[in-house]
Amino acid sequence: MRIGYLQTRPRIMQIQRNVEDAVALLDGLDADLVVLPELFNTGYALTRQELEVVAEQPRGGYTIDRLRMLCESKGMAAVAGFAERAEGKFYNSAALITPSKLEVHRKVHLFGREKALFEPGARFAVHRYRRVAVGVMICFDWFFPESCRTLMLKGAQVIAHPANLVLPFWPKAAFTRAIENRVFIVTASRVGDERGIRFIGRSQIISPKGTVLASAGGRRVEWGVVEIDPSEAADKSVTPHNHIITDRRPDAYELV
Repeated sequence: MRIGYLQTRPRIMQIQRNVEDAVALLDGLDADLVVLPELFNTGYALTRQELEVVAEQPRGGYTIDRLRMLCESKGMAAVAGFAERAEGKFYNSAALITPSKLEVHRKVHLFGREKALFEPGARFAVHRYRRVAVGVMICFDWFFPESCRTLMLKGAQVIAHPANLVLPFWPKAAFTRAIENRVFIVTASRVGDERGIRFIGRSQIISPKGTVLASAGGRRVEWGVVEIDPSEAADKSVTPHNHIITDRRPDAYELV
């Protein structure tokens, strides 16, 4: 499988421009699965009033419909962050879009002022695409080891990670998350300044052994695509005598 990231520089509130810029770049990539940043279509530093204008339903909205057209025409999949409107509530969400289906994940761990805008998601899910198990977490979800661990225990081989990175820790922490769970992690971040917030970019793809397979800088729109063998994520052995799943001791982790 060929997996990749697209690191973008969205313009706040300019959905059509942001989406079409991304589609033009995606159309030129030779990849089976590409991850786009968190809120790639709207920008990040939204007010409540602006969020009410730009939030979309997964079906019938400009962003997801446009990406579905692209995925169908190219026979590829994309994971893209967007502001979701559902039953009068708003979520910081990511859509997993394939030629044949649409799945939506909602950010579980809200960061900073997001708590004033969005409702938190309730679970982590894994879906299959081309016989590969793909899990999704969004930006600050990474800060909690339980996020990656839950996805791994549910069978994820690849974790798609749409992000708007502002904290400098993740590019190094990804090494630990990948090797402690033996999974591929694809982070798509963004660059640029927006209403006093500077985004650090640093998109990357990490292997189950902690190898950096591709990485981006912190200033430019960039993309990276690599060929992987998803079966590498099936090997959960650390030594011939140690296995990261069967060696777990849930009884010892109880808070008593």
